[in-house]
Amino acid sequence: MSKLPNVIRELLKNRFSYLLALPAVLYVFIFSYATYPYLVIAFQQFNYQKGILHSNWIGFRNFEFFFKSSDAWLVMSNTIKLNLLFLFFGTIAAIGLAVLFNEIRQRIFIKFAQSTMIFPSFLSWIIVSYLMYMLFKTDAGLMNHVIEAFGGESQNWYSKPEAWPWLLTAMKIWKEAGMGSIIYLAAITGIDQALYESADIDGASRWRKIRSITLPLLAPTAAILTLLNLGKIFYGDFGMIYAIIGDNGVLYPTTDVIDTYVFRALRQIGDPSNAAAIGLFQSVVGFILVYLVNWLTRRFYKEGALY
Repeated sequence: MSKLPNVIRELLKNRFSYLLALPAVLYVFIFSYATYPYLVIAFQQFNYQKGILHSNWIGFRNFEFFFKSSDAWLVMSNTIKLNLLFLFFGTIAAIGLAVLFNEIRQRIFIKFAQSTMIFPSFLSWIIVSYLMYMLFKTDAGLMNHVIEAFGGESQNWYSKPEAWPWLLTAMKIWKEAGMGSIIYLAAITGIDQALYESADIDGASRWRKIRSITLPLLAPTAAILTLLNLGKIFYGDFGMIYAIIGDNGVLYPTTDVIDTYVFRALRQIGDPSNAAAIGLFQSVVGFILVYLVNWLTRRFYKEGALY
């Protein structure tokens, strides 16, 4: 056993743990790494019968399909704006929930609260879209009933594009902040309790301990998660936006993102090369953003850098 390489010894020693991780590893390998050879279709006029080896090369013409479109800058700006809203408010909500859960002392209540906050993460966006429709539909939506009860006029929410970035942000937080708070709560439990005990001796209040101990020590975790999310800033949450917005063209000025735009183009044109070109563009931009932001973070705040 001692003559075996370190990797083999590690696999044998923790074989059951690695066996549990095997489905996730296979999923990532098949749908991420095994698809790399097919990136070449972004530079081809892909033909299903000829395959990737014999399809005609056309260079960057597939990229022109997107960048010469009149809607290209609109969908790119919408993608960035929505992702920045999701990232900023989602991070604040997740950290806030984690700190709140950490400060609650009633065990029964905290278990109920955590379960309640995490439950929306297991709902599909299709179910959430129906819930939103029940809330915001014009004739019998709950929000319009509340507005009318206070003397206001009912609104046709599905024809107000300016309201939907904020509505989508609210639903994103409601659905995912609870699950995101688990990471920050785990980081809080790793903080040395001696720091809090010293603060108690000095007579620090709860708010003072949160402001001076908890939040500063959560900053490296928040920075790393923000860096990882910046790599996906050019990726719209397709499942969310298509489930809620669908083909409602009235809302496109503020909600149409790169992914939904490419999906509609693929559905109408049926050319996978165009979709592959935009996917490659999103990945390259995401990589560059992560590298640049990580370089800046390492220069000014080393604890929050990825590498």
